[in-house]
Amino acid sequence: MGEALALDAAWLFAAFLILLVLAAAGIAARRFLLERRGAAVECGLRQQARPWRLGLASYQLDEFRWYRTFGFSMRPERTFPRRDLVVVARRPPTGEEATILGPGRIVAECQAGGSDPGPVDLALAESALTGLLVWLESAPPGSHLDAVL
Repeated sequence: MGEALALDAAWLFAAFLILLVLAAAGIAARRFLLERRGAAVECGLRQQARPWRLGLASYQLDEFRWYRTFGFSMRPERTFPRRDLVVVARRPPTGEEATILGPGRIVAECQAGGSDPGPVDLALAESALTGLLVWLESAPPGSHLDAVL
């Protein structure tokens, strides 16, 4: 009886390890596919005083797309249209934020419009923040006219 129980426990542990490896491989494959789409950077996101969430951001033609780090969906969790996202200020992270976000991050305090307006904080590396600012400023001429009219 004892040997059978030990054998069952070993099989359960092996099955758990296989599931863990498959989940890690799925997350790694997802990240690889997201990065292949181009212009992807690591980015923390905090909306309306909620906790920080770590993820991956992608600059598309007219959208800033944010994906959770740990997930299987290929759809972005948040999408910000270029014309509705404005960087209001930037600052270094506080001590508690630096622990969560990791070293070398800058917090960009933004204002989002569109369907889900409100304050949004993005935590990016300095080079990624420069890329975000350049992407925001390089909108095609006249792309904001429909918001004014």
